[in-house]
Amino acid sequence: MTFKCRRVLSAACAVILCGAAAAQPGPPAPAVLLEIDLENYVTYRFDVPDYSRLARDPTITTPLTAANFGTGLLLADIVAVQGKPAKGTMTIQLQSVNLTPNPTAGQAIADTQRQNLVSYTFEILEPGSTPIGTIIASGVGIGPVPPGAPLAGTSANVAITGGTGAFLGVRGQLAMVRSIGTRSASVTEDPANRRVNGGGTARYILHLIPMSRPEIVSTASGPAVAHSSDFSLVTAARPARPGEILSLVASGLGPTRPGVDPGRPFPTNPLAVVNSPVEVTVNGKPAEVLGAVGYPDAVDNYQVNFRIPAETARGSATIQLSAAWIAGPDVRIAVQ
Repeated sequence: MTFKCRRVLSAACAVILCGAAAAQPGPPAPAVLLEIDLENYVTYRFDVPDYSRLARDPTITTPLTAANFGTGLLLADIVAVQGKPAKGTMTIQLQSVNLTPNPTAGQAIADTQRQNLVSYTFEILEPGSTPIGTIIASGVGIGPVPPGAPLAGTSANVAITGGTGAFLGVRGQLAMVRSIGTRSASVTEDPANRRVNGGGTARYILHLIPMSRPEIVSTASGPAVAHSSDFSLVTAARPARPGEILSLVASGLGPTRPGVDPGRPFPTNPLAVVNSPVEVTVNGKPAEVLGAVGYPDAVDNYQVNFRIPAETARGSATIQLSAAWIAGPDVRIAVQ
């Protein structure tokens, strides 16, 4: 956070927040489709009874033929979220069930067609390795997607049951979009060599219903978006200019560094930096985000400083804010 951002933050507080409309309970946050890309996708099959052999073999292994009711653990690296670089780990605990209406020996007769029971954990970090949050899900895998699932999904029937960090309270469902070259290994294989030994790639699509979403605060005079030069609100009489640095006040940007307990105000020193990736778009084009912090002494109010793209056309411009890849509703400001 630069000195200029601190100056904008402290001066804008009285100008913007004093005119902000009182927060009103709104409708539930709309659904979000989150695409997660994975690499080094390997399933380790529990194929030996001797625990002394677990994770010892440095070479690539071939598991013994998996019997029904057998268990396994899948590990994969998260490499992108919404097509943008990210880090993290996906783990899946799985147990074979081999449900089918027409079983052969060893399969389980059932009215449904499924291969396993699954419990997912997506622990997501931003590219610099800062933890963002975790998404938890469980259900049945390998088989048709349920009614209402994302159209891109091709397999799995899995409910998202919760999350932590920026994803606190999420619910929804997920499905696999594709997997290429995924590999099965014995649990005797050393997982320290997973990236060296290699694995497949995969994409999942998560249909998230977040507990909250980013929202730019409203004032009696319009959206809480201010000029950085004198901290006055952007209005039709005082429009923004292409290339200008603006400052907005928002809610729902989630955890910060340092953190605060729920319901407690943000500190003044040091400033509480928003923990998740924050993005601003102007007319659908990315704007440079210069800083995103919790307002000192405020609860769930944040300041985001950004630069309007130089090529922004004159007239009414649409501003949209997102945090942790979850976008809020757009607002309009005047640009001259």
